[in-house]
Amino acid sequence: MSGPKDPTPPVSERRGWNQQAIAPWLFLAPGVLFFLFYVIFPVFQSFGISLYEWDGLGEARYVGLGNYEELYWDDAFYVSLRNNLIWLVLYLLAIPAGLFIALFLNQTVTGIRLYKSLFFFPFVISQVVVGLVFTWFYDPTFGLFNSIIGLFGLGPISVLGDERFVTIGIIAAGLWPQTAYCMILYLTGLNAVDPEQIEAGRLDGAKGWRMLWYVILPQLKPATFIAFVVTIIGALRSFDLISIMTNGGPFGESRVLSFYMFEVALSEYGFRLGYGAAIAVILFLIMLCFIAYFLWSMYQGEKGR
Repeated sequence: MSGPKDPTPPVSERRGWNQQAIAPWLFLAPGVLFFLFYVIFPVFQSFGISLYEWDGLGEARYVGLGNYEELYWDDAFYVSLRNNLIWLVLYLLAIPAGLFIALFLNQTVTGIRLYKSLFFFPFVISQVVVGLVFTWFYDPTFGLFNSIIGLFGLGPISVLGDERFVTIGIIAAGLWPQTAYCMILYLTGLNAVDPEQIEAGRLDGAKGWRMLWYVILPQLKPATFIAFVVTIIGALRSFDLISIMTNGGPFGESRVLSFYMFEVALSEYGFRLGYGAAIAVILFLIMLCFIAYFLWSMYQGEKGR
């Protein structure tokens, strides 16, 4: 008679299991190290630098919360913060615009490939090119914008030279590629929509807006979440279009927090890295609040299923 069977797996099986458990971490390790070194560590370093008065070259002088106190009384900081809020509100228009364009491009109509190429084009061109194109578009002497409004007896308007319109004009330029990005996210999401649910909705009499609201949109929640996060981050860290189109003008009325941070920390007007780091910390905390809220909302939605 044979004795009791040993429950311990053979050495070869244990070694194979260990390799399967370790392999994913080995693949993740380079990305995690890069993320820690280039994202997490600089965030904490910015918190530290914001407590000092430092020009980047000489000796740093500890001032505690002095930079934040100075920000409290800085009018330029509040102008930048106000413009960031305007960016945040108007930039979110890219999400419904991208959704409706994606719904149109998801149809089988003649010439749909041409339409997809035209709507996809803004996403692949540089923000610098977008800024230059819209600078020419808004030009009060030969720009197409003033030619169009001239047909209605308006203008000419110097959009980028008027403090009332400059922020709206730059946001309109940014919405062009951002809408294309949201469109791509929704096109990807529409490919994953369950056709059986669409058919079940049709049998229940759902069509048009009811079909969109009750059947399609719930299945697009992951794409909507990514679109919101990316759009909010894009609105809060907007820099390149402002730098190309107005350089913060006129009279500093188009600057946002990221551009003001660059101005005070790295441009010829500043070299105050501690003060710039304080602005960066404020911007980071604002982003963190929005992203934490969306992550929590998504977690609650998944938990409720």
